[in-house]
Amino acid sequence: MAEFNYCAPTEILFGSGMEQRTGELVRKYGGTRVLLVYGGRSAITSGVLPKVEDSLRSVGLYVAKLGGVVANPHLTKAYEGIEICKKENIDFVVGAGGASVIDTAKTIAYGAGEPDKDVWELFLHDRKAKNALPVGAVPTIAAAGSEMSDSTVLTDDRDNSKRSYHDHFGRPKFAIIDAEFTLTLPEYQTMCGCADVFMHTMERYLTNGEHMEITDSIAEALMRTVIKYSKVLKKDPSNLKAREEIFWASDLSHNDLTGLGNTNRGFVTHKLGHELSGMFDITHGASLTALWGTWARYVYENCPEVFAKLAVNVHGLKPGFTVEETALKGIEATEDFFKEIGMPTTIRELGIDPTDEQLQEMADRCAEAQGGFAGTIRRLYKEDMLNIFRSAL
Repeated sequence: MAEFNYCAPTEILFGSGMEQRTGELVRKYGGTRVLLVYGGRSAITSGVLPKVEDSLRSVGLYVAKLGGVVANPHLTKAYEGIEICKKENIDFVVGAGGASVIDTAKTIAYGAGEPDKDVWELFLHDRKAKNALPVGAVPTIAAAGSEMSDSTVLTDDRDNSKRSYHDHFGRPKFAIIDAEFTLTLPEYQTMCGCADVFMHTMERYLTNGEHMEITDSIAEALMRTVIKYSKVLKKDPSNLKAREEIFWASDLSHNDLTGLGNTNRGFVTHKLGHELSGMFDITHGASLTALWGTWARYVYENCPEVFAKLAVNVHGLKPGFTVEETALKGIEATEDFFKEIGMPTTIRELGIDPTDEQLQEMADRCAEAQGGFAGTIRRLYKEDMLNIFRSAL
């Protein structure tokens, strides 16, 4: 079993109307001057923006606002927020929206916490953060679980490179979970979020190292829950019970709980998917499902037993004649789940048709970002990454 240091300090308020306590929580964690970060029209139509702003102002907090955050959030927008923080003496950042908004809020907090340094250096791993402003989150989609994780993902829109940074400084002080805010989401965004939740746990589960039984049991239960309630939401988008189940799964899946004690985690599909979504502005969850099956078939022979366990314990399949046969059944069943909720399982199903030059550029960037190789089930170099991109077309 791998050694671990587990820290999940984010305070969670879960339930209808909890956003009314945003101001109270900012006060609790020392905030007096707030930058409220949000996206676009959905922040208004869902009701989250006016409710959060009213809550902040009701307790006498100063509020500056930064809107216009887009999916696959841009570095230049974060720079804009950092400048607002400097000018307005901001001491707390609240992100109200999806993961793109919360990750932008985190990036702004890092940048404002060390205002004499370029925040992008963190994402290039040229240095580690030594300070950050505190962050609060009011998420409006169950997907990345950024509101409880130490992870931040951003795209440098100057060259479309997408990079991540992980640090406890970025963990929100609090997160307010009200599944009612997700009721106005389009079906495609809801299903992309469900896929992302599933993938966060599956990437931690499919490893060829030591496994901790209780951790795997938690992961398997979470994946079964996501499968069950994703299908419910596909048929009945107004089902609030299903939305609450998926929302809580999204938080548990990406606060490290579902991988504790497991060794050799690779998260390769995410790393490949970041290049795809960075170049073509693809929704994150869809970029993952488009690549996962090809990656799985490329590496499964190195640890077929864990893919077979996925087939039996998550998808409820009967074992085949061989471990390898069961493993392949598990891969096929996972792709069938993606298809059932309307997710792509090839790149062209995303509505794009990359040239070979673009595929090579994505492989080059991915290899460079990972220091030459990625993966633990099978170590993947640039040529392997290119083969996966080509095979996934």
